[in-house]
Amino acid sequence: MRVMHVITGLGGGGAETALTRLVLAERPVPMNQRVVSLTGGGRYAAVLSDGGIPVDILRMQRGQFGIGGIFRLARLIRRHSPDVVQSWMYHADLAALLGLAISGRRHRTRLYWGLRAANMSFEKYGPLLRHTFKICAWLSPLPNGIVANSRSGRSHHAAQGYHPRLFALIRNGVDCVHFAPMPDAGRSLRAELGVSPERVVVTHLARVDPMKDHPSLLAALERTPQVTCLALGKGTEGLPRLSNLVPLGEISDVRPTLAAADIVVSSSIGEGFPNALAEGMAMGLPAVATDVGDTAEIVGQTGIIVPPGEPDALAAAISELAGDPDRRTSLGRAARMRIESRFSLDAMVTAFDHLHRTGRMADR
Repeated sequence: MRVMHVITGLGGGGAETALTRLVLAERPVPMNQRVVSLTGGGRYAAVLSDGGIPVDILRMQRGQFGIGGIFRLARLIRRHSPDVVQSWMYHADLAALLGLAISGRRHRTRLYWGLRAANMSFEKYGPLLRHTFKICAWLSPLPNGIVANSRSGRSHHAAQGYHPRLFALIRNGVDCVHFAPMPDAGRSLRAELGVSPERVVVTHLARVDPMKDHPSLLAALERTPQVTCLALGKGTEGLPRLSNLVPLGEISDVRPTLAAADIVVSSSIGEGFPNALAEGMAMGLPAVATDVGDTAEIVGQTGIIVPPGEPDALAAAISELAGDPDRRTSLGRAARMRIESRFSLDAMVTAFDHLHRTGRMADR
């Protein structure tokens, strides 16, 4: 079974993380998989290559939709003859459709698009993304199916004109062996950063992007001087300086930072399935998160959900958990159990493999 994954890039975002986990996961029946990045490499390109997955880099320019890159993708599809092309995110969805059509293999290779977002505010981005979204909605009946990673994302896209033949829901999966409590690593990082063992620490894992709403996070931190926030993700090193903010930038292994925290926080105003939140929960952290995408369903009763874009509510929730260590402990245990039982890596891998092998969703 040959599967070719097509993605816009291989940097550190949620889609790249989910793709990497999917193709590197151990399986009882192996799959022959390769990954195509439309733009450049990135840290996941090296991770995939080191794991034995072939990676092709097309070097298309970001913010442009070059026809030359589409023809290069078509040649790759012709050369490797995949049984399935699985694309990830809007630009890759459109490129995969065009590349497969040009390759001459449209009737021999099944195509599945991947949707990772819910309720995006397109005015915060360039016109190419907005136009690509509209074109993809118009062309959505053409792929064999579309995979959304959140119930809210599927509903949102259906309301915006997406009408595929098959609209599958496959949630992101967390490797709960990899993401497990690491108290020693947490204590070591606190000592390295000069954060006392008694201090309540929250962590926020997100690149600086309009949808992640760092301004609300910063405003909430100004209202909660009793906590220290470890912020990591691309661009966080450039955040305004606050006395209780430790900006760490992009880090390849986020587990020590999660282990050093008492609470995991998400301030997003647009999200489908927040990977970082689920990873923090898997490591035994209660969550404070905004009510976007499927966040409330992921968290359940193991944290506090607040409205998006309201720093006062975010600060109040952080303060509530910061002042109650026993509740943090009990919610953290429940959070890990919830991720293990509902959002495991095995469940994601099984669902994708069944779809790719049979063209149908598994009974669940």
